[in-house]
Amino acid sequence: MPPDADTFGAAVCDHLAAAEERNRDMLATVAERILDVVRADLRIHVAGTGHSSALVLEAFYRAGGLACVNPITHPGLVPLNGGIASTVLERVADLADVLLAQARPDPGDVAVIFSNSGANPLPVALARGLRDAGVWLVAVSSRPALEAAPARADAKLDEIADALLDTGVPAGDAAFEVDGARTAPLSSVTSTFLWNLILARVAELARHDGVDVPLWTSANVPGGDERNADLLARYRPRIPLL
Repeated sequence: MPPDADTFGAAVCDHLAAAEERNRDMLATVAERILDVVRADLRIHVAGTGHSSALVLEAFYRAGGLACVNPITHPGLVPLNGGIASTVLERVADLADVLLAQARPDPGDVAVIFSNSGANPLPVALARGLRDAGVWLVAVSSRPALEAAPARADAKLDEIADALLDTGVPAGDAAFEVDGARTAPLSSVTSTFLWNLILARVAELARHDGVDVPLWTSANVPGGDERNADLLARYRPRIPLL
């Protein structure tokens, strides 16, 4: 029996637990790759269009987040700057050339593309460009959505990426249904959960290996501004949006 509103929260917790278990081995692999980036003083590029822009924001300049994260974004891709426009723009593959020229990815970097369906032309074009630049690519997508979404490009994200983290979100994203009406999308909360599992694994691996991980500190705790000033001086030349 599907959950009602009173039990939906528990169902979401079960969904997150299943996502962690399903991706356990790949989470470990991605964390090791990211730690390699930290060791080599390289960068992690993050991208997402439409509401996946929220995941780019989650990964960038975030208290407790990695300072070596470079967002690949454009104002028109964020629904706050025009909802319909963001949908149109994520289907413009040629924008990838501009975004990649700004990002200037290096061989050995890691990139994470958040895309629930993995089918739109812009994320696919970004994926190809990043792979061509020698970047190890992670797709955070939903396997059910990948299989159900109409093909809008000559490939889907999972066909290009080196690694897939499967959110398991149902096709269409909205996960709670009443009389045919669907609400409560799960892609954002699940993708954020998987990203934070990666951060925890990176921190644990780094402690074991004696590696100093560049993490932002909240500006609202003692010493936060000073810690962040050092990271800004280190990364601003390579991450323009800082």
